[in-house]
Amino acid sequence: MIPVGARVWIALGHTDMRRGMQGLALLVERGLKRDPHGGDLFVFRGRSGSLVKIIWHDGVGMSLYSKRLEKGYFPWPSAKDGVVSLTSSQLACLLEGIDWRNPRYSWRPASAG
Repeated sequence: MIPVGARVWIALGHTDMRRGMQGLALLVERGLKRDPHGGDLFVFRGRSGSLVKIIWHDGVGMSLYSKRLEKGYFPWPSAKDGVVSLTSSQLACLLEGIDWRNPRYSWRPASAG
């Protein structure tokens, strides 16, 4: 669940997914020039496109969420560096593998029967 009023930021480019909570927080602070403890959500994607990690600080502690898609990939902006802001609805689409810029699946479900 996304905290009410929290902003969602996508870190552009590819991130080394071996990084843990502290490594990603350091990347937010030094690379994105944002406060990792400010309550915003920061989303990172690996080179293959099938894994994302999200970090956020809820005022009590830092949390790390990761998701790997079995099929398809997480749609991502093409810029090499920087950050893009998303709404919570766009993040929900992204986490389902749906392109948040043009909502549809990045893979076609197999038909039943």
